[in-house]
Amino acid sequence: MHGSHAHSQGHSHDHAGHSHAPADFGRAFLVGIILNTGFVVVEATYGFLSGSMALVADAGHNLSDVMALLLAWGASVAAKKPPTDRFTYGFKSSTILAALANAALLLVAIGAILFETIHRLTDPQPVQGMTVVIVASIGIAINAFTAWMFMRGRKHDLNIRGAYLHMAADALVSAGVVLAGLAIITTGYVWIDPLVSLVIVAVIAWGTWGLAKDSVKMGLAAVPENIDQHAVSDFLSDLDGVEAVHDLHIWPMSTTETALTAHLVMPGGHEGDAFLSALSAELKDRFHIGHATVQIEQTAGCGGGC
Repeated sequence: MHGSHAHSQGHSHDHAGHSHAPADFGRAFLVGIILNTGFVVVEATYGFLSGSMALVADAGHNLSDVMALLLAWGASVAAKKPPTDRFTYGFKSSTILAALANAALLLVAIGAILFETIHRLTDPQPVQGMTVVIVASIGIAINAFTAWMFMRGRKHDLNIRGAYLHMAADALVSAGVVLAGLAIITTGYVWIDPLVSLVIVAVIAWGTWGLAKDSVKMGLAAVPENIDQHAVSDFLSDLDGVEAVHDLHIWPMSTTETALTAHLVMPGGHEGDAFLSALSAELKDRFHIGHATVQIEQTAGCGGGC
């Protein structure tokens, strides 16, 4: 209560709105991580043995996607951890810190691969084209199989869709490496290998830049890219009985969950819990906001000091 202003504060948390990976994808994550980690070791080893920087670079790309799978799986596990007295939101935001660390590690890997690739361009080395073709072909099979495991969930869960797209893209990159190996066998031009390596490094750098940019925005509590704050504000303003909306904040709680707080000025009051439950469901369905905290005010006179 502030002076003669009457307030009713409603907290509406719809746990059905969380967008984390369903439990039945745990096995897909585990199998995908084991297969791809093993392939990274094999691909990097044969890359060095065959003299192919394209294989080494692709191994770096696959390693980035193993990290992406770990992050996606970690997000689903962290979302289930209960909050504590000190960490009242639980450990959901740890996925944002992990994404930042992932981006930093990838930048180091890009630098190392790029240094060696430039060296190979100025001083080409013999490349075993058939080894490149065989190893990269195995990569196509592993990445395509992993993508297939996530295919059925890609339309219903952003977390799963990200894992699916990462692995599908990896299969395409491995296909490019196969073509490079065939070109080396056919033409004998060893410079094709470091050239393909540069292309792969560019692909990794593009993905790393996006990951770094998105994780920094999340760390700064920016409105998620997939949510239009003006559309949310207009939706709240158009609700029956709402005269004004202020102190609207939308931010990511983790890489998969979004929270909202807002003050709604409703001079005539509202219908209590029924209104808050319906509002929470609408925010989930329309904007994928799973945590909504709304404060109802009967007058706008108190401003931001309520």
